[in-house]
Parts: sequence; structure tokens; C-alpha cells
Amino acid sequence: MSDKVILITGASSGIGAATARAASKAGYRVALAARSEDKLKSLQQELGGETRALALTCDVQDMAAQKDMVAKTLEHFGQLDVVFANAGRGGSSGGFSKADHESWRDMILTNVYGVGLTVQAALPALKKSKGHMVLTGSVAGRLTIPGSMYSATKWAVSAIGYGLKEEVRGTGVRVTLIEPGMVDTAFFDEKPENALEPNDIAEAVMYAISQPPHVDVNEIMVRPTPKIE
Repeated sequence: MSDKVILITGASSGIGAATARAASKAGYRVALAARSEDKLKSLQQELGGETRALALTCDVQDMAAQKDMVAKTLEHFGQLDVVFANAGRGGSSGGFSKADHESWRDMILTNVYGVGLTVQAALPALKKSKGHMVLTGSVAGRLTIPGSMYSATKWAVSAIGYGLKEEVRGTGVRVTLIEPGMVDTAFFDEKPENALEPNDIAEAVMYAISQPPHVDVNEIMVRPTPKIE
């Protein structure tokens, strides 16, 4: 089959699931990776079953699991054209002085180390296809947020994106940072006011990966329109 293949981490909900739906609608075959197998299986069926979508349980903190994720995608679909390193999680409140330091560990390992592992595991396949690496950064990775370790992890994702772009220069691989403002996802216990929807970010991803090969969209920052006073 000639339809392009996109692999999405953190695909079971929020921005990842919305992007999977948008990519499938655009004709992509989709590899869905996350820790929640039940949600992945449901989304797989929604997107057309095994011929169009592949459900892959993966802990992004585990390099063996990440390599297996890429290998199974290649085995099932025969190619890999786009990787969306989207898996991430928020942290606890309390600032640097009072936050739960154990929640920091899991957040840093997911948001930074996990992204790095996705890049390393997928890069050989993307170099072969002259493909596209998309990273979920954040407006929080561009601003100083008092006492926010989450913001620090997203600054790190921005640095990964810039560093990767220089590393793959001349290989045909494109790199895009998607930097959302507040999005109504499972990060929040209550629906935030004046927030973007996951579909808004999915549309930004689709814009970046739909450009012709000579166009390299380096980054897209998406914020909600300020409320009218």
C-alpha cells in the first residue's frame, strides 16, 4: 500500500487520539501507542481495524518497548513516514519548594527521557523514508512559569527539537515542534476555561506534515484567543 504511515505516542486520548483521527481521515495508516490497551483497541476499531490502524502498548520510559513499537509498525505496515512524539504528563502543584518530588521523576522520565527514546528508536526508519518527526512541546517551554518543573521539561523538549533538526540536516528528515497553550485534555480534573480543544492541535500537526518535501515547518505555537472583555 502507498498510504503513508504515522506513529503516535500518547495516542489513547487527548491530542494523540485527535491527531490519529485527523490523520486517518487524511488517508494515513496509523500506529497507535500508549499504555492503555483498552482505549487503543477501541480507537483502532474506530479507525478501520488492523488494516488501517495498529494498537501498540508501550511505556515510553522503556527503550526495549520503544524499539519494539517501531519494529512492529514496520512489520505491520512496511514503512514509517511520520512519528509524533506526543506522550507526556503533567506534574504536581507546590512549586520547586513543595511539589511531590516522586511525581517529578515520572514526569521527567516521560516528558524528556521518553521523547529522547522515541527519537532514537524511530530515527533510522525516518532517515530511510526521509520522513517527519513531530514533537509536542508547549507554550510552557517558551515562557518562565514560577516553580514549574513541567515547564522545565517542555523547555527540554524545545531543545531536543532544535538539536535534532541540526543533527538531521541534509538527510531529508523534517522536524516540527508543536507548542500548544492550554488544551482541554485529561491533564485537568476540571474543564479549563478559555482552552483549546485537542482537534485544534491535531489540525496544526496535519498542516505541518502535509507540506511538500521542500517546505520544513520548524515550529507552530497555538494559543487560545483571549477572552473578549
